Amino acid sequence: MEQLTGLDAAFLALDTPRTTGHVGSIQVVEALDAAGERVTLDRLTAVVGDRLHLVPPMRRKIVEVPLGLGQPFWVEDADFDLEFHVRELALPTPGSMHQLTEQVARIHARTLDRSRPLWEIYLIHGLEGDRAAIYSKVHHAMIDGVGGQEIAAALLDLSPEGREIPPAPPWDPDPAPGSLTLLAKAAASLAAVPTTAGRFAADVARSAPALLSIALPRLPGVDLVSSVANRLAEEASGSGLGAVLPGGLGIGDGGLLEHVPGRAPATPFNRNVSAHRRIALRSVPLDVVKAVKSAAGMTVNDVVLAMCAGALRRWLSTHDALPDDPLVAAVPVSVRTSAAQGAKSGDGTFGNRVSLMLAVLPTDEPDPLTRMRVAHEATSVAKYQHDALSANLLADAYQFTMPALMGLTMRANARLRVLERASLFNLFVSNVPGPSVPLYLAGHRLLASYPVSAIADGQGLNITVLSYLGDLHFGLTADRDLVPDLDVLAGYLAEELEELARATGVAGAVERAVDEAAGTPRGAARRPARARATSTAGADAVPRKRTAVRVAKKSSAAAPPAPPSPAPEPDAAPAPRKRPPRAAVRRTPR
Repeated sequence: MEQLTGLDAAFLALDTPRTTGHVGSIQVVEALDAAGERVTLDRLTAVVGDRLHLVPPMRRKIVEVPLGLGQPFWVEDADFDLEFHVRELALPTPGSMHQLTEQVARIHARTLDRSRPLWEIYLIHGLEGDRAAIYSKVHHAMIDGVGGQEIAAALLDLSPEGREIPPAPPWDPDPAPGSLTLLAKAAASLAAVPTTAGRFAADVARSAPALLSIALPRLPGVDLVSSVANRLAEEASGSGLGAVLPGGLGIGDGGLLEHVPGRAPATPFNRNVSAHRRIALRSVPLDVVKAVKSAAGMTVNDVVLAMCAGALRRWLSTHDALPDDPLVAAVPVSVRTSAAQGAKSGDGTFGNRVSLMLAVLPTDEPDPLTRMRVAHEATSVAKYQHDALSANLLADAYQFTMPALMGLTMRANARLRVLERASLFNLFVSNVPGPSVPLYLAGHRLLASYPVSAIADGQGLNITVLSYLGDLHFGLTADRDLVPDLDVLAGYLAEELEELARATGVAGAVERAVDEAAGTPRGAARRPARARATSTAGADAVPRKRTAVRVAKKSSAAAPPAPPSPAPEPDAAPAPRKRPPRAAVRRTPR
């Protein structure tokens, strides 16, 4: 029996008739294994069952404290039913990727059953090209991005033959606790409140300059207040906002960045969401992304953010909704220590150890190269701000909010549409590193892995990217009504990579494949500087239509394409460097 943290419980509060707190993935596999056997529900269920003991939370369910007077508890589910959690269905002919995403969107919109462990896995047959898909969904209260990767590592293998799994220890679940037991344990947990409160107060004081740098842009009279606050902070502690916005990155120092994250501008997807979802998928090769980043002297994450900014700029422009100010992206950051990774569940491997940084997404910049440079500077500022904050600040803040109050706050926000009017950010953009070697599920080769995330009131769009086997797999999740043409937005991501390849002079031809293939096995031949984008757009109408787009040859100043790497590079902020004058950047009107 283990109590949830306040942050874990906050994700439970997302479960409403219109919103959900779970995340998921769509894994595309070869339908036939090396022996020619098809993937079956029995085989998938056996693999999951044999490895449940490697992921203890998968047999735990939520038990809530009466009246919401304390954080809920995880308890072993004595009535655990594996067949309830592992299911199958089949797509109708032709089994396109569009049909797959439509089916998954319907399942993803449904909340998980709170009376059982909070996860489900679906085997989906009939995907065109002799493929199958596995859609899994797990509640965010149970895992963060790192925990999700560890669950995947437990279920996947490095070879089609599998691996030897250590025998499961005897499982003897404790009886479900009664109301009095839950109330007593919740009361006992209050003994830690003074310690947490003291740590929280100290963290707030230590993080004050960074908190001011984040909060002040959202207030009227920001310039005057910021100047006074910074002067006071410097006199009091010898540091101020200048320590958070270092030389070369601050506003007005000759850098390209003209904004720090302030009030997020209004967009069509920053409204209360409905109960229905839409999902779109795209894949681009990581070697092309790395060639662009090397030629420009950036990072993989800079290229990803520039792709997102450019795609959003195009989409908003076509809807006559492009705001004058840049959008603001919330970027999740893991604060899990290396010692915690690989530990047992009770030691903190699962649950949430995350924080957020807010970064400008330069949708107001028409030039793709300048967009990437601004994204680089904006991310650097956000990292300096984030690093100046305590790693426990967000988690400790939620410890003081009881579930009853959290639920009341969520309902009030929805009814008053608070997040439509005063949102801190426009959308989540998350980049999750993944493996660079082939993986197998129940003996079947994994071809592609797409993330599927959560949305909420005020943030009706989420873009998450996962690297696997030399590709970047983008998963876009949106409200079905707010973003009816989500696949168009997803298509713009690949087009933005082409624009960046042209602008940086990356060698070779960039080919945009408008088809419904979810992925090509990495064993297949591919030119090193060739960009492929898999699509779910128009799959039913125009199968395997390809359009070649030629790109200028590499200039002498451009670096050669980098070889594929296991995963996107760490998001460490690079040292400040000299930038070309803004006037020297050629702008291409769009």
